[in-house]
Amino acid sequence: MQIILLEKVANLGGLGDVVKVKDGYARNFLIPQGKAKRANDANLAEFEARRAELEARQADILAGAQSRAAQLEGAVVTISQKAGVDGRLFGSVTTADIAEAFTSNGIEVKKSEVRLPEGPFKAIGEYDIALALHHDVVVEVKVTVVGEQ
Repeated sequence: MQIILLEKVANLGGLGDVVKVKDGYARNFLIPQGKAKRANDANLAEFEARRAELEARQADILAGAQSRAAQLEGAVVTISQKAGVDGRLFGSVTTADIAEAFTSNGIEVKKSEVRLPEGPFKAIGEYDIALALHHDVVVEVKVTVVGEQ
């Protein structure tokens, strides 16, 4: 299916690109999320009429992400979890726990922005993680997991 991208989509293209994707990906994800429209003559004309508006909106989103990145630069958050004497956690520290810890410290972070490529943390320690605030804005922060008895 041919679609017009209404915003930058990772591994697919940028704003205004006409790309071919599988039908299910377009119908079930891109179109309902507002990331794309079908590439027909009417939608192409509508896109060209709204191009400046869409580019301005994307620039605002990028600027917001960059300002949040400046707040988060070098941030450290501490999460307390129950742990055994050997340092292993009873449970784990997930993306939701990390997002909640940053939000409680006054910096809004969604759990979908937290990147844990090796999975949840299962031991106490200090971890470097990445927060993907935008496709082009990724911030490195530290998470310290401490054990409570």
